[in-house]
Amino acid sequence: MIPLVAVAHGSRDPRSAATVRALVDRIAAAAPELDVRVSFLDLSEPLVTDVLRDLVAEGHREAVVVPLLLGSAFHARVDLPALVAEVPALRVTIADVLGADLEPVAFDRLAAVADVSDPGLGVVLAAVGSSRAAANEAVAALARRWQSRHGFRAVAAFASAAKPDVPAAVAKLRARGASRIAVASWFLAPGLLPDRIAALAREAEPSVVLADCLAGDPRVVPLVLERYATALAGAARSA
Repeated sequence: MIPLVAVAHGSRDPRSAATVRALVDRIAAAAPELDVRVSFLDLSEPLVTDVLRDLVAEGHREAVVVPLLLGSAFHARVDLPALVAEVPALRVTIADVLGADLEPVAFDRLAAVADVSDPGLGVVLAAVGSSRAAANEAVAALARRWQSRHGFRAVAAFASAAKPDVPAAVAKLRARGASRIAVASWFLAPGLLPDRIAALAREAEPSVVLADCLAGDPRVVPLVLERYATALAGAARSA
């Protein structure tokens, strides 16, 4: 079968790569018939270009790359296609990012640490931030959906490249009457940016509760396999 190459961003924090590798191990265990490989865009090894070149050297001519990314921003739209283009001997289909299909996972992670039925709850939905406005708006829209469906106050906040930051988001929630603050994670794995979010949140509100990142949830594995299957089917139709 055509190999599945899972590609994450990469991080200087070893916890991030370890979490991604553990996720990819679970994907491989769930689909033992597949050749499943882990890779990274930058900062961690193996790099996606090295994995793709390895596949060529082993005689493969096709692969499906599944981005372990939450937003359709610069890394997904520009970086990854450019890296794939560096290995022209391999026909590569790039699947969709994981994105909004992980919304239930993020909400359940939040519900594990906070009473989401509490009308006094204020939720900061924390994400990395992007120079692409549409990617930030997708996170803000998710926060608005939670507020509309569940009754608590919710705003998005970003670790970099976009506003508001976490202290501003907490202040906004307080001004809107929130008496308790929780931070929901829109990060797949732990790392430097989630740590920054946590530190800023605790500084702004010492009693804040923090939800876990998303990679450890068992629903991530079938979603990655679904992205692979959908991409494979699309490639077959266009062949």
